Amino acid sequence: MEILIFGSFVVLAFVALAFHFMAKQTDDQKKSVSNTNFVSFQRSFFLVYFMALMGDWLQGPYVYKLYSYYGYPESQIAVLYVAGFASSVVFGTMTGPMADILGRKKVALCFCVLYSFCCLTKLSSEFYMLLIGRLFGGISTSMLFSTFESWYVYEHTEHGFPSEWIGITFSTATLWNGMLAIIAGVIANFSAEAMNFGPVAPFIIAIVPLMTAFCIMLKTWPENYGQRRNLKLLASCDAGIREILGDRKILLVGIIQTAVESCMYIFVFLWTPVMMPINPPFGMVFACFMVAIMIGSSIYSLLISKGFNAGETLRMSVCIIGVSLFICAIFASPDRDTNSIRIIYFAFVMLEVAIGMYFPAMSFTKSQVIPEAYRANVMNWFRVPMNIITCAALLCLHVDWISYDKRVVFGACLLLCVMGLFATNALISLSANGNGKNPSEKKEELAFSEKDKSKFSEDLEKQNLLEAET
Repeated sequence: MEILIFGSFVVLAFVALAFHFMAKQTDDQKKSVSNTNFVSFQRSFFLVYFMALMGDWLQGPYVYKLYSYYGYPESQIAVLYVAGFASSVVFGTMTGPMADILGRKKVALCFCVLYSFCCLTKLSSEFYMLLIGRLFGGISTSMLFSTFESWYVYEHTEHGFPSEWIGITFSTATLWNGMLAIIAGVIANFSAEAMNFGPVAPFIIAIVPLMTAFCIMLKTWPENYGQRRNLKLLASCDAGIREILGDRKILLVGIIQTAVESCMYIFVFLWTPVMMPINPPFGMVFACFMVAIMIGSSIYSLLISKGFNAGETLRMSVCIIGVSLFICAIFASPDRDTNSIRIIYFAFVMLEVAIGMYFPAMSFTKSQVIPEAYRANVMNWFRVPMNIITCAALLCLHVDWISYDKRVVFGACLLLCVMGLFATNALISLSANGNGKNPSEKKEELAFSEKDKSKFSEDLEKQNLLEAET
């Protein structure tokens, strides 16, 4: 099995390089790269965002091991995990309105400080300190996955860049996210194991990129806001809910995100025990998953260049995730043998490729559907049902018969995925019909018309000419 995993890593790495090269040759990629203003703006975002992601990834591989190293049993470790997700549900919903009202840059700066504090709590073996760290970790995670994206979309629009280039940015971010995860895993493993600093070392190292992001952001990022007319936090939270329930497109996007990302987070907890019987090199398995995500992001760029729109690509990714979960629901039996685990492993890789397609497609879709004034607010509300479902799944895994037969959980995830597929089809249908509006009134579609693309090209050429004359 080790030969299979190491061999698959080599193959996946070559495939990732090939797809990345092909994706860079697409028309939209060439146009965006030729625009020096866009490239400069994109880099200013990536420099901060990637540092924040690196701080997050460095902690991931050793969370469970650290708690175990401190001597806590599995039941108490589960409580710590659930506390993080519950914190994201209870307190994380407020980070969106806070970002819209107080400023997204300010909240992003708070993220760096809070997450660094979470890392410092890992120096203590006291349960209550670790619990506090998990509580603040849940809040920080909500900030990471809403505030930074909201800041970028606002600034992208303010700079007058074509909306379709948002998908390019998040496709690139997904690609490099996989690369950062691999690098972070190597650094974490080297510091904890090779250097014998123990499982707390990666958490201390994570403070470095987090505070680097803080300093760069403080000096280079402008501030932007969402809806500031209502400065009451609870009223602003209520406004986010009303936006979701009042617009069917936004509601459908929330259902898709809840279904797919719940499956993703549950998978994060399941893949290790499912493959445990053969004791594979888990570090290499994790690396293969990250390379698969990189392949998925490049496939997204290629599909968009071939005329597929974000909605169609989103539907493809959800279908692939469903097929992967179906395979797992069949083969992940309690008495699974080596051949069954090989099949499950390839299903896992296929699922990660689909996740790589999903993230840029979903980011672009949200940028077109969610109103700018409530973007961070709405995006944090989307995470509430996802975190509740993930908490429920974690708690269910402590029921003996569910923990014994993981096919039950995979089957439940498959049902979630089917719900997400129905919601995706409904969203595509609504976008095609324009909610019944006259075609001249359709301002926000998931797919751009050829006329729009032509106009964007003309605007780009004019901008380049102006730059050349200047």
